[in-house]
Amino acid sequence: MNVRIPAGLLITALLVTGCGGGGGTQTATTTPKVGLITKTETNPFFVKMKEGAQKSAQANGLELMTAAGKFDGDNASQITAIENMVAAGVKGILITANDTKAIVPAIKKARDAGVLVIALDTPTEPQDATDALFATDNFKAGELIGQYAKAAMAGKPAKIATLDLAPGITVGQLRHDGFLKGFGVPAGDPSVVCSQDTQGDQSKGQTAMENCLQKAPDINLVYTINEPAAMGAYTALKAKGREKDVLIVSVDGGCAGVKAVQSGQIAATSQQYPLKMAEDGVKAVSEFAKSGKKASGYTDTGVTLVTDKSVSGVEAKDTAFGLANCWG
Repeated sequence: MNVRIPAGLLITALLVTGCGGGGGTQTATTTPKVGLITKTETNPFFVKMKEGAQKSAQANGLELMTAAGKFDGDNASQITAIENMVAAGVKGILITANDTKAIVPAIKKARDAGVLVIALDTPTEPQDATDALFATDNFKAGELIGQYAKAAMAGKPAKIATLDLAPGITVGQLRHDGFLKGFGVPAGDPSVVCSQDTQGDQSKGQTAMENCLQKAPDINLVYTINEPAAMGAYTALKAKGREKDVLIVSVDGGCAGVKAVQSGQIAATSQQYPLKMAEDGVKAVSEFAKSGKKASGYTDTGVTLVTDKSVSGVEAKDTAFGLANCWG
């Protein structure tokens, strides 16, 4: 015999069944999610950043979702990652943008959906397109090695090559401008005899240095955007027998770079701390998930000049410190 059960009673029965059969009621809890989107997955800098985010997520009771561009400059994959994370219900997204302008509309949609968005390492354009920025002071990083280079040259006339990142990328411009200020020369100064873009790549750094040596064989100071570019420059200089008489300074502080400072291939580098960027960013998302309080503005995650050949008037740490705090 068929018995017709009123709809209201049926729904009540299903809800009670869903609570479990232990005699008491259980409250379903959902672990808050935080997303991390890096420029790539393979760069040691972003590997360390992911490590810091995972450690901090576990410590703060968050579930970490991760994604990355397929290559440097891959904006489309980062947009897709933002959309997927918002759909998954993340409380916050930490991002190192591949395209600091083109990513902004996707970030706006995420923020409009109530997601806290924090830039790590690389500010967006404009910077306030994200709620907050946790990053190295890249201008200061460049300024430190510029000051170091000026002191190390000890009054010797400089013939400078700058091996930069790529046009329009904020991090590269800030480091370049900081170096010039630290060294005490304006943009366009004739002491800068060659400037080439390297995209932070070692082989492109080597090619750039070869081009600069053809243009100005008497170069005696090389600024590089990062240590892979510096090692490319060193390789090109060594092939010309110039590695002993050209000063190379750089930025980043990865373990391979600090070892290159230790061996004398690079004179000094400004070390930054990707693990701290990610740890602090995740903590900010945790606070937002708990209290609704949003992080805002810029948080400087620190930079340290690392060298074993210290100069007067420029504060620095040695490579033992650098290796204890490096990444990669």
